[in-house]
Formats: sequence, structure tokens, C-alpha cells
Amino acid sequence: MILTRIDGASRPTAGALRLVEAGSTRPRSINIAGYVQEMTALCPYLAPSLGQGGTSWTVYRAEGSAQEVEAELFHAGVQAAEWLRPLIHRPQGFLRCENIVVLGEVPGVRHRDLMAWPHWVLKHLYGPVGVMFGKFYAGEDERTRAGARIPAAPVSFLPVRAAVRRRDPAFLHATPSLAAALAVAKDDGRDVLEHIPYDWQEIRTWAKRFLPMKPSASSKTTSVSPSRPAC
Repeated sequence: MILTRIDGASRPTAGALRLVEAGSTRPRSINIAGYVQEMTALCPYLAPSLGQGGTSWTVYRAEGSAQEVEAELFHAGVQAAEWLRPLIHRPQGFLRCENIVVLGEVPGVRHRDLMAWPHWVLKHLYGPVGVMFGKFYAGEDERTRAGARIPAAPVSFLPVRAAVRRRDPAFLHATPSLAAALAVAKDDGRDVLEHIPYDWQEIRTWAKRFLPMKPSASSKTTSVSPSRPAC
């Protein structure tokens, strides 16, 4: 049985992310269809996933402070990963992908910064059990390691999906220990939250042990080195 301890206690940050639209394969609150079709050229599993209705989008709007939104993004990521874990082992479960969309603004803080720490913590918690987290920022043009252009996302989002053990470690060159764990990942049903703190600030402190170098501090947030998969 997989446990989600974080659901068993009160969350003082609840409400910092307002749910706009629950998981949908055809969301109405965002215009994502054209972008998704462009991304099929880069993601070999995306077109089959779309064909089977395996790619869904949950849309939130930021309505709190930076730290509150970070905490709620982490919580949303845990919910998505725990929903995904049992599905991965079903027929065609590896094609499942849940995308956590962030709308709205926190004054003076970029989406890149709001998403950095939640993504960092989540990928280290769930990589060893075969769940992969990525991150994309609205309007940013980027390229793959091979130099191919990545279409600019119309919204910022965290994709959550089954790890592809033969491909995904290559996306984690900045975190070789995580890459090694992902390459042999197996979900044994563990509670990944069992040995970490509950408070978000304490979780961030705990996650600093995985940093390859000290993060650079700003007045609002602390940035961490990105390592994101193309899909």
C-alpha cells in the first residue's frame, strides 16, 4: 500500500494555489493543443499517449506568496505522483502523464523561481521509484542537448510521468547520483515521504543535501540548477 502522509495533516498554505480546472485531456482553461502537437516531434511517447487519452492537465492559479505557492506546488506534485504510481504498472501505463499547470503571478517572482524548489525536491523523492518530473516555463525558447529547438510553452507546467530508464538518466547529467538511481528505479510501494519533514521550509533544507553546489540566494527565492527532460 502506498501512503501519502502529507495528506494527513493540516496545510497552512492551502489556498495559495487555486484549482482552476481538474485533470482533463482537453482542458478548456488553457490553449495547449497546438503546443502539444508541436511537441510530438520531440517526444516519441507523446503521440501514443494522446491517442490513448493518457495525457492530462490540471490547472492552478497562484494566489499566495512565493513560499506558499512553492509549498502548494510541492503538494500538487505529490498528489500527481501518488495518483500515477499504481497506474504505471497497468497495461500502457507508461504512457500516462499528468501536467501541473501554473497560471497567475507572484509579484517580483518568475515562474522559473516558483517551480525550482518544488521540482528539485519532487524529482529526488520520486526518481528512485520510477516517476519523472520535468519543468517548462511559459514563453521561453530553449533547445535540447542536441541543439534542436524546443517549442515555447504557452503556460508554465510540471509534467509528471513514468520514467524511461534507458533515456531519462541522460537528462540528469548535473545530478549523477539521481541518474544512477533512476536507471535502476523500481517502485516497491514505499512511502517516499516517511523520512522527510512536513514543513515546507524544513523540506527545502532537507533537499539541499542533493545540491551539487550551494544555491545562489535572492531576496525572494533560492534558485537551483535545472535539469529537465524534453518530455
